[in-house]
Amino acid sequence: MFQRMKQKWKVNGTQLFLILCVFAITGTTTAWLTRQITIWLHLQSSDAWYWILKIIMLVFGYQVLILLFAIPFGQFNFFWNYEKKILRRMKIVNRQSSIVNKSAIGSRQSAVNDENAAQLQTANNKTTAVNVALFASGAGSNAQKIIDHFRDHAFIKIALIVCNKPGAGVLTIAQKENIPALLIEKEQFFRGNAYVDELKQLGIDFIVLAGFLWKVPTAIIRAFPQRIINIHPALLPNYGGKGMYGRFVHEAVIAAKDPESGISIHYVDELYDHGQLIFQARCTIDPTDTADTLAQKIHALEHAHYPLIVEKVVQELQNRR
Repeated sequence: MFQRMKQKWKVNGTQLFLILCVFAITGTTTAWLTRQITIWLHLQSSDAWYWILKIIMLVFGYQVLILLFAIPFGQFNFFWNYEKKILRRMKIVNRQSSIVNKSAIGSRQSAVNDENAAQLQTANNKTTAVNVALFASGAGSNAQKIIDHFRDHAFIKIALIVCNKPGAGVLTIAQKENIPALLIEKEQFFRGNAYVDELKQLGIDFIVLAGFLWKVPTAIIRAFPQRIINIHPALLPNYGGKGMYGRFVHEAVIAAKDPESGISIHYVDELYDHGQLIFQARCTIDPTDTADTLAQKIHALEHAHYPLIVEKVVQELQNRR
């Protein structure tokens, strides 16, 4: 039974356990609150208002409580998507117009949402899907965050995972998420058609680099002008260029004794880490920080901001269509 639930909800064992905990706590709390309210109002089972209250608590109170309890268990996104499906069945919202105000679940998201609320509404009114390809070379933690963010999006779809490394963790993510994967090889990527034909055949509209270590060929850049973005683990233009990725960046920043570091999200052009900047976020560097502890701070910034910036840029693309 649990295996079927994991497959249906596309979650791992730990997440399934947390989800079941939220369901159990919500059910118990709803029943307890309902009983306390009926006692306080002196309602009996023979009273019509007794049953009206029970229905209200079951239909509405339960839905609110389950979202509240989902937050400390780290399962808000799962249960918000769960609630949206219920609301669609009740005809309260539809797929095209449902909007999640991410600022309600974290102040780190408020700046992007406030700036783009009008754009989001305009874009959601359109029905043309935007197919996004994620390019990644490693474990795929950023890719997973982006996939989670767009799991039930109205018009943005993660349609393809592109990877240059057999056995990379991101390929496991693609399999788990039932997303097609394209394993590329160097000769065709740099000296052939750079897989442009394959990307076009799959209907890819936008490319997101999420820890992709190869330089993007000119053929792809020309085929997707201003439709490729990358995230770099430093404050560009510092610590960019060939060979500056991952731990190498953090070691260089620590060696320079910089007081801060951060992330840079930018459009991709023909040069390493050179395209137009879209967004930067910063973190302070403590005297005790090492390359490893700095990497943890940078990963937190990446996971917090990259999916939101991807959404913003793709929405702007959609609005220009």
